[in-house]
Amino acid sequence: MNMTIEQDDGLVATVDREAEAGRMDFYRRARGKNLAPLWRVLHGLVTEQPVPRCAPVLWRYSELRPYLMESCDLISTQEAERRVMVLENPGLPGQSRVTQSLYGGLQVLLPGETAPPHRHAASALRFIIEGTDAYTAVAGEKTMMEPGDFIITPSMAWHDHGNDGAAPVVWLDGLDMHIVNTLAASFRENYPAPTHPIERPEGAAMAEVGSNLAPLGQTYASQTSPIFNYPYRRTREAISAMASFRKPDPCHGFKMRYLNPLTGGWAIPTISTTMQLLPHGFETRGYRSTDSTVFVVVEGEGVSKIGELEFHWGPKDIFVVPSWMPVQHLASQDAFLFGYSDRVVQEKLDLFREEAL
Repeated sequence: MNMTIEQDDGLVATVDREAEAGRMDFYRRARGKNLAPLWRVLHGLVTEQPVPRCAPVLWRYSELRPYLMESCDLISTQEAERRVMVLENPGLPGQSRVTQSLYGGLQVLLPGETAPPHRHAASALRFIIEGTDAYTAVAGEKTMMEPGDFIITPSMAWHDHGNDGAAPVVWLDGLDMHIVNTLAASFRENYPAPTHPIERPEGAAMAEVGSNLAPLGQTYASQTSPIFNYPYRRTREAISAMASFRKPDPCHGFKMRYLNPLTGGWAIPTISTTMQLLPHGFETRGYRSTDSTVFVVVEGEGVSKIGELEFHWGPKDIFVVPSWMPVQHLASQDAFLFGYSDRVVQEKLDLFREEAL
């Protein structure tokens, strides 16, 4: 038999199954030398198309919020270091994964609370869900948080958080820690004081590089954008202005990516981030891509068909579209969706694919 169709048991069809019984002693002895036959596992290692283990899922914020508030009664930020409820993908239970490559969790700070400074190799994003008058400080510069803001913590940058307001603040943490851990490149360090000193005035980063200008003679070693707060009000204005004179993309509506102003590349070198507008009544064409994507609904309501499932969503809800799974969106109101994925990593490795259906 010379066919090469792979079977469900992992063996390619060219393998003589009757002869396999006589090879078991060889396999046992080879295992003692840390060797294993590829032909018995090839089916699962090299698949004909993506086989995501993460599942499509929707988290309704109204159902999550009570748990976030209850966690505040159970543990302090000092004890927890970061009071976060992890968004665990149901296809990857117990692994702290929102997709196969990325992490997602909801962090909450009560009025007057702080989260102590630390730093780590994993890059992080904060997408603000609820509350005002809280701040994050990154590498000695503080920025205030507003709902819809996209905030970056670069790799190995000192950062801490605080809530100076009168109400709880909640944001989504997205990290590339699973990519970092796959490469065994993780480092982490706590700062030796309760807070990190403020060394630059608020707005310094935006003043330096936020107006299509950059200070002459200044060098930036990091591949991460030197802008670490992309305010939602500015993002919304830009997309709305674009929508006034352009036609929507059939698959995405009006979608823009967050950029590093110095390079024109993605704002974070390992996590792609976008904001899109789906106008009232707009239905996207079917689309699929190899990057599993986490969406956060900033404004509006609608429904997304992901594979064979339909999810009805509204403000603050979060949902996941797995790799290579067809998706269509229908907006029942003007809807703004924030998204993050590992697309930028796939692009750098020449792995990214997309298809309009």
